[in-house]
Amino acid sequence: MIGTRIRERRVLSGIRQSDLARQAGISPSYLNLIEHNRRRIGGKTLLKLAEVLDVEPTLLSEGAEATLISDLREAAGEQDDIGAELSRTEEFAGRFPGWARLLADLYRRNEGLERTIETLTDRLAHDPYLADSLHEVISSVTAIRSTASILVETEALEPEWQNRFHRNINEDSARLTEGAQSLVRYLEGAPNTDAEIKSPQDEMHAFLAAHGFHFPELERDMAGPRDVTRLVEGAGADLSMPAQSLARDVLLRYLADARTLPLDPFLGWIESVGPRPDRLADLSGVDLATLFRRLAAMPQDKVGPVGLVICDASGSLVFRKPLDGFAMPRIAGACTLWPLFQVLAQPQIPLRMRLKQVGRGAETVEALAVSAPVSAPGFDRPALMQAHMLLMPDSPDAESAPLREVGVNCRICSLADCIARREPSIISEGF
Repeated sequence: MIGTRIRERRVLSGIRQSDLARQAGISPSYLNLIEHNRRRIGGKTLLKLAEVLDVEPTLLSEGAEATLISDLREAAGEQDDIGAELSRTEEFAGRFPGWARLLADLYRRNEGLERTIETLTDRLAHDPYLADSLHEVISSVTAIRSTASILVETEALEPEWQNRFHRNINEDSARLTEGAQSLVRYLEGAPNTDAEIKSPQDEMHAFLAAHGFHFPELERDMAGPRDVTRLVEGAGADLSMPAQSLARDVLLRYLADARTLPLDPFLGWIESVGPRPDRLADLSGVDLATLFRRLAAMPQDKVGPVGLVICDASGSLVFRKPLDGFAMPRIAGACTLWPLFQVLAQPQIPLRMRLKQVGRGAETVEALAVSAPVSAPGFDRPALMQAHMLLMPDSPDAESAPLREVGVNCRICSLADCIARREPSIISEGF
């Protein structure tokens, strides 16, 4: 490809082949062979040609940047039906670097727009903070309208009641103003990731992410509930009171898991058999749900990238540790095709599958799912179930598992003819 790049640069510069050969100190016939990739080139000849063409020698020898090639291949992978010539990606980037960069930039821009739509859609559909703010505004408007209707329709109203109604209108108006301003500030902060952390569950997940989902303080032999309290209270203003309650529950379960599977023996087993929950279960005798949580709590340099999502029997996501390449909604409305929901109907029966989210770069991940009770049943209460789905990068060990195309949620999924669709997608043809 070096010769092709030299020819393209020469043509773009408006230099004849014979002139370039003369200035580089080689024969036109030799340059012709070079430009048709029939002769290897390097050393002083390459440096001289680069000097005459006024380009960096690495641009001729290495072509376009590796990231540009990678972006083009990723963009082509999202549109398999178009049939882009992947084998000629480097040639395209080398011959038309400007067009290649434009195409890659457009792909990245569309990817950013897709993620923005995901965030906004999730917030509008499932955000409890937004729902509470809207309820507050509607309640205030209704109260004002009711009070105003009484004042208008009642001809003879005693001064005492009239003053009381005026005071109510004043108080409700102030409440409406405060609620509307809060709602506007929240919506205006949509593109800002930090501004999204509003609900208690968002605060709790931000707290866990700030610690890398790993807490050495709770891995010690003498760790106890007081350590959990210190960790939660140490977050200060970053955690509201409801978020502190959620974080405390998660860390108490973390503490129980750490006592069941202490860190050093667990890491030793991982080093022996790898981060494979089925093999670790054989060694430890611990249930898969606990193993999923322990793997998600390990440092990435020990087990590699690991994601985990947990839902309750209603389908609401109560825990999310993201994995690059696999998007998750914040609270509810996730794709019904995820094995996370399938195992809810099959308690304690594990399921292994490979997943690929449509419209997300055609990345494939390995998903291991199982559901288990979180409380014992009784004659006066049902068994509460939670489903766990562990996510890991695709591996040769998972090639025998079935591959399933899934989405994030119905509203932003372009999967055609999906039997699980709950509502029409706003992305009918994808980006």
